[in-house]
Amino acid sequence: MGREFLEIFEEWANDYDKTVNGQDPEYIEVFRHYDQILDEVVNNSVGTVLEFGVGTGNLTKKIMDKGHHVIGIEPSPAMREIAKVKLPKLSIQDGDFLNFPVPDNQVNTIVSSYAFHHLNDQEKEEAIKKLAKLLPKGGKIVFADTLFVSDLARQRKIKEALDSGFLALAEDLRREYYPNLETIERIFSDNNFNVSFKQMNEFVWLIIATYK
Repeated sequence: MGREFLEIFEEWANDYDKTVNGQDPEYIEVFRHYDQILDEVVNNSVGTVLEFGVGTGNLTKKIMDKGHHVIGIEPSPAMREIAKVKLPKLSIQDGDFLNFPVPDNQVNTIVSSYAFHHLNDQEKEEAIKKLAKLLPKGGKIVFADTLFVSDLARQRKIKEALDSGFLALAEDLRREYYPNLETIERIFSDNNFNVSFKQMNEFVWLIIATYK
């Protein structure tokens, strides 16, 4: 969720919900099992939840419906406005993974969906160091995000997108900072987390990291 992508977030805002619901052929696989993916994040969340990249509020609503107190962070003004209509009682603050208002409450779980890949690897490491300081022992980070098992796997997906005429998807895969699973595992391990992974579709993995 780097600020360098803010213009893209603004462009996506009005069409995002249609896209996640399968109405854009280019992104059907990226968002396959979308509700299940969000449910997995919710089911692995405990206590007070800090969410980065609230977007249009889809994950946020599910977490709130489960009775959790949610603190929302979202850099896109257009996304915030849409989320506020869905969730008028939610306070959504301007911020991102690297620059955000520190919550007054003790945070037990930090979540995001389809957002962490907007940071490069160095920024990802910086973000996890900051987030670790917010968590108690046993606190959790639960992210649903695009990962690849290798650079070769990513290049194959780019070729598949181009062969299918999915030029926007191919451009996303080239431009944004989709990490390798090994890199994410190292970042969390280096910052005192136990981490596990579950693949949800051809692009998206569930990342569950518990602070030791």
